[in-house]
Amino acid sequence: MLPISVCIIAKNEEQYIGECLSRLIKFDWEIVVVDTGSIDRTVDIARTYTPNVFHFNWINDFSAARNYSISKAHNSYILVIDCDEYLEVPSLTAETVLTLPNLVSPKQVGLIELHNLSTALTDDLPEGNPDIICDRVARFFHKDYTYYQGSIHEQLVSRDGNALSFVSLPIRFQHVGYNTIEARAVKAARNIAMLQRALDVNSSDPYLYFQMGQSHFGIADYKKALPYFEKALSLDVDEREDFVQTLVESYGYSLLYLERYETALQLEGVYDIFSKRADFVFLMGLIYMNSIMFEKAIDAFLHAASIPNHAVEGVNSYKAFYNVGVIYECMSHIPEALKYYEKCGNYAPALHRISSLTQ
Repeated sequence: MLPISVCIIAKNEEQYIGECLSRLIKFDWEIVVVDTGSIDRTVDIARTYTPNVFHFNWINDFSAARNYSISKAHNSYILVIDCDEYLEVPSLTAETVLTLPNLVSPKQVGLIELHNLSTALTDDLPEGNPDIICDRVARFFHKDYTYYQGSIHEQLVSRDGNALSFVSLPIRFQHVGYNTIEARAVKAARNIAMLQRALDVNSSDPYLYFQMGQSHFGIADYKKALPYFEKALSLDVDEREDFVQTLVESYGYSLLYLERYETALQLEGVYDIFSKRADFVFLMGLIYMNSIMFEKAIDAFLHAASIPNHAVEGVNSYKAFYNVGVIYECMSHIPEALKYYEKCGNYAPALHRISSLTQ
């Protein structure tokens, strides 16, 4: 058996856990499943794939459950995933699996690639067409040096108190648990309640305010999300932390959706800091576009298309070109509009505009 244990916590996950585990057993990993109180078939399904199924009394603390699952692992190297995260098997070979412990030293943490599939809540995608958000998340580590902390949106920390260093790993998962609006609403309600309890204990943590804002943002309640983003930004945040980039972008989108364009334009003041990711530059294009600043919007979208680093699929390609096409169409520059719509490939809204303009 490879010296890696996959640790999973679960509760009422019969919809997902079978597919999740069926992909994992293709590799010679130990699989540990800790159930926190399922009343469906989660435990029965898990036992068909692994004998290592345990129970943990839920105490409203994700870190406690995660750390308990890790304590049940026989191997030192741990890969943590959730039931609604499916390994993209073609992206991982047996040879790559063998090298994983060699790619991450005991005091480092490995980042896996997580593709989040979620139904769009905005008009830039057809209804039912999933938006794809790509994240690098810390999930692979040596249990003697690293553990979880935080009751919700738990984070890995080092046992010796030193800052963690990270290494990107060639492992990709699809996260499918938020691919319906209904699923997001249920999980948002749970997270909001837990985050409020955490904020009652620690009211000065910008990360908690960020996550509270994200919970409201994820169900399109931008009016409630905005104050939490503003509070997080008012505290002492380090612009180098990954969550701060997303914080600024979510704050900007909240202003955009609430039609507070003048306030959103103030993000120009931090352009140099956050424009290393295409998502922020694309956002600025949308802000300019809605502020009737068309030339600046075109420049921003084309700049976004030149930046490799991105989280949301399309912001540095077809979505950017599509918006350039929309602007040119609004300006009655039809040949230019068609030129950029054609650069969008099979993006459905662009194909629709091409069809409308060429009939």
